[in-house]
Amino acid sequence: MAKRDYYEVLGATRGASADELKKAYRTKAKELHPDRNSDNPKAEEQFKEVNEAYEVLKDADKKAAYDRYGHAAFEGGMGGGHRGGHPGGQGDFASAFSDVFEDLFGDFMGGQRGGGGRSRAQRGSDLRYNLRVTLEEAFAGIQKTINVPTSVACESCRGSGAEGGAEPMTCPTCSGMGKVRAQQGFFTVERTCPTCNGMGQTIKNPCKKCAGAGRVEQERSLSVNIPAGVETGTRIRLAGEGEAGLRGGPAGDLYIFIEVREHAIFQREGAHLFCRVPVTMATAALGGEVEVPTIDGGKSRVKVPAGSQTGKQMRLRSKGMPALRGGGVGDMLIELAVETPVNLTSRQKEMLREFEKLSEDNNPEGRSFFSKVKTFWEGMKG
Repeated sequence: MAKRDYYEVLGATRGASADELKKAYRTKAKELHPDRNSDNPKAEEQFKEVNEAYEVLKDADKKAAYDRYGHAAFEGGMGGGHRGGHPGGQGDFASAFSDVFEDLFGDFMGGQRGGGGRSRAQRGSDLRYNLRVTLEEAFAGIQKTINVPTSVACESCRGSGAEGGAEPMTCPTCSGMGKVRAQQGFFTVERTCPTCNGMGQTIKNPCKKCAGAGRVEQERSLSVNIPAGVETGTRIRLAGEGEAGLRGGPAGDLYIFIEVREHAIFQREGAHLFCRVPVTMATAALGGEVEVPTIDGGKSRVKVPAGSQTGKQMRLRSKGMPALRGGGVGDMLIELAVETPVNLTSRQKEMLREFEKLSEDNNPEGRSFFSKVKTFWEGMKG
């Protein structure tokens, strides 16, 4: 039975470009794949026929021979050189299966396709920058200038990697696919092209400034807006401010991680602030007022109730930190710490002893505690 014209097999016209032939091949290969045509006994044979046609037409030399001599170009030793002896050999069937599998499932596996669709450039890496701010800066928000060491596009070659900004050439080893295949029996082993390192292109005259990378190391100054309410661990993303891409590829992103320094006066818990304020024994006993600072730099006077104990808390509404994404402002909690006087004079000691004799009925908490202790000891003796 005479072989069908290879262009007819692929459903392509003579003079079709390499991309048009590849598109036609993939369409036919998916349409006739045996796994999709279990009810068609001729599917495998037709699939092999499509593969045989494409194996010849995708190769520029074989295509030229076929266009001139037709099928006779590969019969009787004329200009054959076909891997595996016959265009439709086992190795080529495996190669076709690999192509179709990659086309059908490559996107789901997260990989890039080879061939003409392969990206010539590579996206730059994302960068991380750790930025420390004060609690006051986190409260008010601030504009900060940072210096980031990174890679930027080479001005000499305009990011192409080639001297003078010339276009890279298609890699002769992999024909732009970025991958090469080696036949091992029925299986085809695929690996990254050693000539172009998977780029699919080579540079004949690399740029002297960037050595063909298309980017150079440089420190950049960036202005960063730190919003009010940031906390330790807050992440700010600056799109396109990361490392420059290889050979004109898009830049990565810059991620700024915020760390809020500890404060000498305030402790933070979410949107709320805590402030521990010492008061004298007299103020705690008699009551009075204390002046406390607020995070905005102001002052607030707080009334101390008579008989206050260490640990008593009072709340100042809306004197805390602002919420990062709206939602109001937190509170400030004042915690009293009754301070015992030190370095007493003789007169002060004498007055305190006299006061102690007169205050036996003024310590209800102490009296309650020691009453419980007495009961505990009597219980132990029993």
